[in-house]
Amino acid sequence: MNKFEELGINQDILQGINDLGFNEPMPVQTQVIPALLEKSNDIVALAQTGTGKTAAFGLPILQQINTADKFPQALILSPTRELCVQIAKDLMAYSKYVKGIKILPVYGGANIDAQIRGLRMGTHIIVATPGRILDLIHRRTADISAVKTVVLDEADEMLNMGFRDDLNEILESVPASRRTLLFSATMPKEVATIAKKYMSNPIEITVGKKNEGAENIKHAYYIVQARDRYLALKRIADMNPDIYGIIFCRTRAETKEVAEWLIKDGYNADALHGDLSQAQRDHVMNRFRLKSMQMLVATDVAARGLDVNDLTHVINYNLPDDMEVYTHRSGRTGRAGKAGISVAIVHLKEKYRIKEIEKKINKKFEALPVPTGKEICKKQLFHLIEKMEKVEVNHELIDEFLPEVNKKLEWLERDELIKHFVSLEFNRFLEYYKNASDLNAPDEKFTEYRDRDKGRRGDRNDRSDSRSKDFKRLFVNIGKNHGLNPQRLMGLVNEATRDRNIPVGRIDIMKSFSFFEIDEQYTSKVLDGLNNIDFDGVKVSSEIANEKPAGDSGRSERKPFGRERSERKSFDRERPERKSYERERPARKSSDRDRAERKSPDRERPEWKQFDREKSSRKSDSGKRPRTKRR
Repeated sequence: MNKFEELGINQDILQGINDLGFNEPMPVQTQVIPALLEKSNDIVALAQTGTGKTAAFGLPILQQINTADKFPQALILSPTRELCVQIAKDLMAYSKYVKGIKILPVYGGANIDAQIRGLRMGTHIIVATPGRILDLIHRRTADISAVKTVVLDEADEMLNMGFRDDLNEILESVPASRRTLLFSATMPKEVATIAKKYMSNPIEITVGKKNEGAENIKHAYYIVQARDRYLALKRIADMNPDIYGIIFCRTRAETKEVAEWLIKDGYNADALHGDLSQAQRDHVMNRFRLKSMQMLVATDVAARGLDVNDLTHVINYNLPDDMEVYTHRSGRTGRAGKAGISVAIVHLKEKYRIKEIEKKINKKFEALPVPTGKEICKKQLFHLIEKMEKVEVNHELIDEFLPEVNKKLEWLERDELIKHFVSLEFNRFLEYYKNASDLNAPDEKFTEYRDRDKGRRGDRNDRSDSRSKDFKRLFVNIGKNHGLNPQRLMGLVNEATRDRNIPVGRIDIMKSFSFFEIDEQYTSKVLDGLNNIDFDGVKVSSEIANEKPAGDSGRSERKPFGRERSERKSFDRERPERKSYERERPARKSSDRDRAERKSPDRERPEWKQFDREKSSRKSDSGKRPRTKRR
């Protein structure tokens, strides 16, 4: 017996549910469905993303529709096009055997004329994004004057995306007697305000605790140096060969960069951000839903409303500024009762934020060490063996070739044959991680001190020295002024050598030149490759840099040696216009107002301070020392 029947769902809808394989209602459905069918109150339901909220409000709404009336009886609002389409598809699947029911999704980015024709032909349920339905209301093509039920799905997301005014106007356009259902993962003040203003004595249903993370999601974090964030990401991916997840970044630029780096390094990934056209976005999402790519790199805005099942991982490349956003990110995995993991890559200065999130979601994070090269190689090897064990063998096609294969390989013993087979697929991992360094930031959870009398600083310097002992430091004649950054330098090395597995160590990008460390055995290969290419019209020249002066501590690695001093001396020579301007500027009398401005120059321009803070934050996140603003 289907347990949805016990909740009061009628036979036509039960048949559609059975076709989808749903027999056991989820907790939010168990509580919401009877309340919607048996009572007439407004409802506020708080539950995590992926817990079955669509069926919770959708099944009762479908059951209460009068198909004889050819006008909109229910309006469901969602924050994004993807979620709008997904809700409409789910409702159509549930109502497969309900005769005459019509469901119409309306959203931006699609042909509005087709949507207008759909409205004129008559529909019972409109699933819409706020902006598009408001546009249709203004055009007098969407008549919501007889709507009996309004659903605000992912209400907190809609408010975060700036739909407050749109929601107010829509809710004022529907009849005062309508029923309002508000579904949200979190309950910020803005959502509470909407509920208070437009809902009458609502029943509040909470699955778990308010703003709490889902029970079936594991939360973990890795502590690394900011500059090693991307390397840590690669190791997390390599440690999970079957990863199928979303990597969240703060900005569009960072999203593009991380996706490009992953693709260049041979990972099956792509980016989703606001600069994509709708066609490009659809293409990326279709590939991801069909699992033809493993990792989607996305911004929070671009990923809102995504409905993708079976995600194994959510990776926070950067922690979000708003702690409630973390709840939405982590809710992308562990959907429909399945297990998932939400991972955060943090540097030491961000560690305190883990405690803040723990309090917010009422869940503990597990501190994990970044996997070592040996651990990754072992994991990948056994994953390869498991794939070999499970592969289906077509004996009819293979058997006729076996005599020749046996003759070809008869000189190999069993153990040697296995080694050859493993090496064929596995050599690249062995080579890449042969001299892999420890990426864990110095922290008491991960560092075992050989000699505690040395103190934490001494041990960190020892590790830094050991990290670079097999690397050679090279000079290259391009820098920031030429548009070079660490990622483009690594790409340049890959292009010059046609080898993506060359280990690159410390990178120091200066204004007009740069230094970088390379595995010593690849020195000649890298030099030969770099000295034969152009970089944005500049002929690249590379050579072995001066060795580090004897007696320097590991700490001096922060300052590149060799040519930096001459660059500092020529600082004013590169910008003569600055001195010229100061000489030509006419002197004038100092007034009381001038003296006041000098005492508080930022008081009249508060945006300078804000700009400096934001700039400092960005520099710190990229692992570089923030520059002091010149006065």
